[in-house]
Amino acid sequence: MHEMVRGANVGLADLGEDTGSVVLSLGWSSPSGEGDADVSVLLLNAEGKVRSDADFYFYNHPVAADGSVQLLGKTPAADGSEDRIGFDLGAVPPDVERVVVAASRYGEARFGDLDDVRLTLAAGSGETLLRFAVDDAGAVSAFIFGELYRRGGEWRFRAVGQGYASGLAGLAADFGVDVEDDAAEEAQAREQAEGPDTSDTSDAPGAPDAAAVLAAIPAPREPREAVTAAPPGGPGRTPRPRTAKKKVTLPRAPRRSLAESDAWRTARLFPASALRSDRERETRATSVLLSVMAQVPEFGRRLTAGFGAPAGRTETFTEVSLPHGDTPRRPDGIIRVERAGKLWTALVETKTNGNALRSEQVQAYTDIAARRGYEAVLTLSNDVALEGRPLVDVRTDGRRKHKVALWHLSWAEVAHQAQMLIRHEGVGNAAHAWLLQELLHYLQHENSGCHGFQNMGAAWVPVRRAIDEETLCQGDPRALEVVESWERLVRQVCLRLGGELGQKVLPVQRSRRGADPQARRAGLADQLCAEGRLHAEVRIDGTPGVLALVADLRTQKLRTSIEVEAPEQGYPLTRAKRLVRQLAAAPADLHVETLVEGQGAGPRGTLERLRPEPADLLPKDGARITGFRLSLFKGMGTSRGNAETGFIRSVDQAVDRFHAQVVTALDTRAPRRAARTEERPAGV
Repeated sequence: MHEMVRGANVGLADLGEDTGSVVLSLGWSSPSGEGDADVSVLLLNAEGKVRSDADFYFYNHPVAADGSVQLLGKTPAADGSEDRIGFDLGAVPPDVERVVVAASRYGEARFGDLDDVRLTLAAGSGETLLRFAVDDAGAVSAFIFGELYRRGGEWRFRAVGQGYASGLAGLAADFGVDVEDDAAEEAQAREQAEGPDTSDTSDAPGAPDAAAVLAAIPAPREPREAVTAAPPGGPGRTPRPRTAKKKVTLPRAPRRSLAESDAWRTARLFPASALRSDRERETRATSVLLSVMAQVPEFGRRLTAGFGAPAGRTETFTEVSLPHGDTPRRPDGIIRVERAGKLWTALVETKTNGNALRSEQVQAYTDIAARRGYEAVLTLSNDVALEGRPLVDVRTDGRRKHKVALWHLSWAEVAHQAQMLIRHEGVGNAAHAWLLQELLHYLQHENSGCHGFQNMGAAWVPVRRAIDEETLCQGDPRALEVVESWERLVRQVCLRLGGELGQKVLPVQRSRRGADPQARRAGLADQLCAEGRLHAEVRIDGTPGVLALVADLRTQKLRTSIEVEAPEQGYPLTRAKRLVRQLAAAPADLHVETLVEGQGAGPRGTLERLRPEPADLLPKDGARITGFRLSLFKGMGTSRGNAETGFIRSVDQAVDRFHAQVVTALDTRAPRRAARTEERPAGV
């Protein structure tokens, strides 16, 4: 791996062969786990300016129509998160000379507050080619990490490392993005008076107007609304035309059925009721998924871009026979993408119904792919891959020049992407939306076998009993198995909730800089042995705090909680009354705890008792209130599976109840306007 320093540059062809499609990752960490930023990409011409505002890619304009740029979103890392961007360099328009990669923070947050700020660039095979570590980003709210640029017909990378104290607005303006001086004041005043703006305004076809995006930075955004601009120049000017292409999403409420009785079943494109064996489920699931990927470009590209595939014509195949010694092998499927006469190929191996991937089978497909010059092997199963913990062990023959990338998808990730497109982001036409709806219905059918992570593993019951009997010792490998299963479950909860809300939902990992994933999990396993509890934190975009989840295996209870900051203005009693009013529809058994400066926990009580007497939340000694902790408790399922009495089902129900009945009731606007030092939730 090539280590870069600020100002250095290198040719991509000098680093590896498979550099037509690359994935660039921006990463950082913070001791609190709350540090975040949004990435952006700008395509620049020979004059160093964007050709139009459509060349500015950000959270609400994440994909280029030609497939040259795709913001792939955030993924949890060992000590924070990484934001990944896929580039198909062969698809970059010829009049684009430079591709600038930047990130921005909000409010009073600065990049100098983050640890381990870094950029990495990987080839389409997944091999990391270069790394640029930023030693001191400084007190800036926007930062250019690097740029890809053309030189002599070849692509090169330059480590820039330049900060902008003027923020994203100053950065974008320098590169020619249309930013109006008074846009922020107009947008904020309009939002306070009328709510989010949904008028049809702006001017460059293919992307939301950048001025409106920059204007909306100080306030939490509404991810389901189209981002639009204020009419330029104040009253009397004609609003500019809408920039975002019209996309189709399905209505949340289904239309009234024409069936005479509930016994009638809607005809389905992909029926699942007749499936009887695991082999039938695997064959049907593979064919259904691959066919929809080929027919719905937005969906297919959403999945393949993360594997380094180029943007181009996609065809998919099932049950293909490939020679392998004396016995031909038949992978479950093949994906082929053609661009400019070149082919990208991935073999697909599918498992359903909780069946595990077999190392020898995946190894055989990897060997076949290497011999035939294919680029990747893709595995699909109900399991969720963890960083630093491959699901199967595959040997790599170092003598082979051609490298094969091994990628994994959970069925939960597939369902998440389908739901994001048809419910929140939209697709090109109604037929594509209907196909994705049929795919999602199939994946969620009880007989499909594609239900995601559903089993805490063989170690779950023995560990639970050992904790109850106080016989579990540190270093027990079964505790590590439970911690890994818990991490998979939490990641799946984030995928499911994010798909339902249309918002970014990610697990928060608080760890020291540079912590190894396996070492972190070993520490959590020791904590489980000592305390008998599993801990997790989840950040939901647009909420005022981090949702904490604790599974106490000794008391067999689940605790969901959130800490919210108290506003600076007003008297203490006013703050307490305001909180109780917000929670008018919350469950009576909600526990409310006052957080006191210098003392931690303060007065507490159930909402039922506090409703008539909010003053009971005030500290008797008059200490300053810094916030409130809200908690709900629920009985924990004990079995390892997803049955009605299973642990996984109880975790899903606890998170859903807490979010729906508590988190959504909290006012995120007033505290954020009062406390300007809070970070703005990152975008999808």
